[in-house]
Amino acid sequence: MTLLAAGTGSYAQFITVLLIFAAVLGITAWVTRWIANYQKQQNVNENIEVIETTRIANNKYIQIIRAGEKYMVIAVCKDTVAMLGEISEGQLRKKEGTPVQSFSFRELLDKAVKKEESAREEPKHDEK
Repeated sequence: MTLLAAGTGSYAQFITVLLIFAAVLGITAWVTRWIANYQKQQNVNENIEVIETTRIANNKYIQIIRAGEKYMVIAVCKDTVAMLGEISEGQLRKKEGTPVQSFSFRELLDKAVKKEESAREEPKHDEK
């Protein structure tokens, strides 16, 4: 009878630890989402926008930014930022093509699962 009680106690302990783990994961996911939304609201600017960035060396970038109605080209290095010049909006080339799509994690996961399932299916060969 003591073995049965010990086994039941260990199962109860395992279930308790599993529930605590699930609760911690849920709280972590909620806090991460809350922080992401908070930071997204903090980064909403109407007057300053990074239009394009290109890397020219390790820790060195050239950026086209819009500040108000002016477009400027700046060099961003590890410790410095230097203005290279101003350009007009007419000099910018806009990418024509498909608009940027934002997918939810669920949609991306479903696509990945479908690709994996189709890759696993072996082609049927007719033997004659």
